[in-house]
Amino acid sequence: MKIYTKTGDKGQTSLFGGQRVAKNSIRIETYGTADELNSFIGLARSYGLTDRNEEIATDLQNMLFVLGADLATPPEKKAKIDRISASHIDNLESYIDEITAQLQPLRYFVLPTGTKTASALHIARTVCRRAERICIEARQTEDISEEIIIYLNRLSDLLFTMARLENETSDVQETKWIVR
Repeated sequence: MKIYTKTGDKGQTSLFGGQRVAKNSIRIETYGTADELNSFIGLARSYGLTDRNEEIATDLQNMLFVLGADLATPPEKKAKIDRISASHIDNLESYIDEITAQLQPLRYFVLPTGTKTASALHIARTVCRRAERICIEARQTEDISEEIIIYLNRLSDLLFTMARLENETSDVQETKWIVR
């Protein structure tokens, strides 16, 4: 299989189902940003995660492909794809609760820093927040499910929690935000 198809050379691409749209359309921006997020989670994995965070990150990367396919497939297309659902959101909440139980209670805002791994997770978190904002914007004109927006909201919380665990496991103190 060739990696290049030349079908996008004039600035258009296909959604699942065949509809052609401009590469700068808001729907393409949504799943392009989800792809960017997936890459930053991959970067964090390359730095080495705790065993449990590694398991979770692998699951997240797979789920971001599901999310991307959901965003790339307008609901009116009867394509046989998985869609983000409440059970996926529940799964993220379970991960957050599991990791939070291992951490000291958070009593102040912290700066997004620490180990390289934690810092990469913080970058992933901020890209996730951007993906959420873009999906909210896209929802004004596109049929984007509420579950996707909720999923991204929870995912950013999970990535923050995972970053905290990486710092704690490495005995790196969180840097408290101090107003000067």
